[in-house]
Amino acid sequence: MLAKFERLGYRKVITTPHIMSEVYNNTPEIILKGLEEVRAEVKHHGLKIEIEAAAEYYFDDYLVNLVKKREVLTFGDQYVLVEFSFHTPPVYDDILFFEMQMARYKPVLAHFERYPYFHGSTEKAKEYRDKGAQIQVNINSLTGNYGPEVRKQAEKLIDQNLVDFIGSDCHRMQHLLTMEENLNKPYIAKLSQLALKNQSLG
Repeated sequence: MLAKFERLGYRKVITTPHIMSEVYNNTPEIILKGLEEVRAEVKHHGLKIEIEAAAEYYFDDYLVNLVKKREVLTFGDQYVLVEFSFHTPPVYDDILFFEMQMARYKPVLAHFERYPYFHGSTEKAKEYRDKGAQIQVNINSLTGNYGPEVRKQAEKLIDQNLVDFIGSDCHRMQHLLTMEENLNKPYIAKLSQLALKNQSLG
């Protein structure tokens, strides 16, 4: 997959394995050990692409505790990728944002277009950004890979300039191939007109 990213013109990949209490029991130590193993393979295969690692944290009490203890993996300027439940809106999100600000972390809300309870409106995205959060959208949402409603919501966020980061969410090669096949889609082209913070990540 990294070789494919390189052929597509990417210079760096920041991988974000899931961390979710009792489901994805990753730790910074496990993730960073894996990072070194992958870097060794990258070197072995003569690839030039850079790879870094952070994590995608599920929003729950476990994350709040990690934030309080300053035990989260960040990327860029102290950004932390946070994932909400797909089934129910977040509760006590203000507490999480407060704790993150106290720890000088900056929340990035993962694949914001995929939460069905926010579909049809961008008010929550505006509200969260006013509170200091960043909005991330998956590039394959614009291909229709997650369905028409998700695609429409992603387009709304782009039209209203409410996207801070774009991500690939590539879990396997097929996701990369789908992305490659749809690079000429109008809204994927439109991403280049946004002031995305991906550029600040090097």
